[in-house]
Amino acid sequence: MTNKKHNNIFKILMELGKVRITFAVSLTTITAYVIAKGGFDSGLILPTLGIFLLACGSSAINHFQERDKDSIMERTKDRPIPSGRISAGMTLLIAFIWSATGAYLIWLGSNLLAMQLGLLALIWYNAIYTPLKKVTAFAVVPGSVIGAIPPVVGWIAGGGSLSDPRIMILAFFFFIWQVPHFWLLLLKFGKEYEKAGFPSLTSIYSNKQIKNITFIWTLSTAITALMIPAFDIINSMVIKIGFLLAALWLIIVFSRLILSKKETFSPFFFFMRINYFVLTILVLLIADIYMPV
Repeated sequence: MTNKKHNNIFKILMELGKVRITFAVSLTTITAYVIAKGGFDSGLILPTLGIFLLACGSSAINHFQERDKDSIMERTKDRPIPSGRISAGMTLLIAFIWSATGAYLIWLGSNLLAMQLGLLALIWYNAIYTPLKKVTAFAVVPGSVIGAIPPVVGWIAGGGSLSDPRIMILAFFFFIWQVPHFWLLLLKFGKEYEKAGFPSLTSIYSNKQIKNITFIWTLSTAITALMIPAFDIINSMVIKIGFLLAALWLIIVFSRLILSKKETFSPFFFFMRINYFVLTILVLLIADIYMPV
């Protein structure tokens, strides 16, 4: 019985922290750190763990903020607070502990600037993006700034400068990617968002327009990725070719949106493909450090 209780608590914490998403956020921090440092070392641990906990704290705050909306939507009605598995007050306490610990670990493993940037990501998500979702369906655009901040934290923690053009292009790439990433997620659950009272893209654009705009944002993501080697981040020709092939693959996959005569499409299929693309870019960026020129 005790083990079952512990398992339930662990599951609740995993859900509150949206661990799969926050783990992905941590990967961008790791990548930027490794590039700035020129390799892996133990200094990576504290900043990465700090970003992970801050992201978990931000997610838990989001659970608290949207608990009423979550109870309406089929997809979210079984989340910890709407389902009654945890109270709103306890969620806030957990969020505070995660956030405070995460900020402290970033400061301990890096410096004050890195900690401030980490807290900025939390503030941007919970105080800007989350309330803005209730106002406009285009909240995904300013909200995508969130994706640009964790790699900057990793860069600073790795000894890089905030004014370095290399981290600027990396941050810009992660910003651009976040737009179609969020966009496709909102499309997948568009009807549920409408039911909960959120402004929906599907009520503004036709299916054809949505497909065209999704393709344009994805094309922008591919082009931005191809800009990265121009900023002297990539040294290996093999990795440069890998970037080109990955970008071409993404464009070809998403070209189905504008070539297909079907009105509807599966947002989740394309959501996963653009995430595979970004994961490939992360792997290539790290692999470049260990490749011969």
